[in-house]
Amino acid sequence: MSGPSSPILVTGTAGFIGFHVARRLLDRGDSVIGLDNLNDYYDVRLKEARLAQLTANEGFRFVRLDLANRQGMRDLFADEPIQRVVHLAAQAGVRYSLVNPHAYTESNLEGFMNILEGCRHSRVAHLVYASSSSVYGGNTHMPFSIHDNVDHPVSLYAATKKANELMAHCYAHLYRIPCTGLRFFTVYGPWGRPDMALFIFTKAILEGTPIEVFNHGNMRRDFTYIDDIVEGIIRTLDHPATVNPAWSGDKPDPGTSSAPARVYNIGNHQPVELLHFIEVLETALGKKAEKKLMPLQPGDVPATYADIDDLTRDVGFAPATPIEEGIPRFVKWYREFYQAR
Repeated sequence: MSGPSSPILVTGTAGFIGFHVARRLLDRGDSVIGLDNLNDYYDVRLKEARLAQLTANEGFRFVRLDLANRQGMRDLFADEPIQRVVHLAAQAGVRYSLVNPHAYTESNLEGFMNILEGCRHSRVAHLVYASSSSVYGGNTHMPFSIHDNVDHPVSLYAATKKANELMAHCYAHLYRIPCTGLRFFTVYGPWGRPDMALFIFTKAILEGTPIEVFNHGNMRRDFTYIDDIVEGIIRTLDHPATVNPAWSGDKPDPGTSSAPARVYNIGNHQPVELLHFIEVLETALGKKAEKKLMPLQPGDVPATYADIDDLTRDVGFAPATPIEEGIPRFVKWYREFYQAR
């Protein structure tokens, strides 16, 4: 555990996952520098409400800064004794990349480059960064394994996340910076993002408006509860990436390396039919949904399913919260936060 003289940098602390990670780190006694640019991709008031939960803690310091601000990022790493980084800030969303692609190159590529450079100059002990199950793209072999190649992205968002993995590996190889990428599978829970299905469905059902169900409902997702994601992130942070001494360039394993670089899946390992997901939500809300069946959207995939064997072996944790527990917790938070009935 870090002391006050060695704060942990958590980027995206006004965001869904970053907020929860920062809160858990503060609860266990770590000092946290939280970074966010508070952009308007979705309701800034929700981001500000998350931040308000953190700023009351004396171990937390907030920095409003854009990742793509090269000089600002350089100054941050120069001024603070940062030894560990949890990089969760990114331009998210598969469909949004169809209408605003440059937001993804600025945040996910330029911004990530600035994180890597900061880590290099500060000689950080470990960088943990968010990747995504989206990197599996055109892969159909289930469950998705870190030992499979991921060379066929079907969205720009996925391509930037794959690029992050390659960039991190390069810095791990050249500068021996331990880097761990976490491929998150569909994350949900209290304080969630308004562009995610659970949030959209909940709002629509309570308002009595139809929900759009893509691929005519023929979708399966490895829905993963936020507390499980946070536990996986923090356990990974406490176990810096190491080299795989058995790695061979003759038969290169995509999931490990001769450099201190790793990637892991973090998913519930229990894919759920989208229509069952909606049924559980209807039960939690006490109200039926009016469904509008739609075709599969560009950049989307019909199914995700995480192989988490490597994560479980290396950090001793496996997500396990069923949607029958997680969805009612989200609904309770939503009703209270938005005073919705």
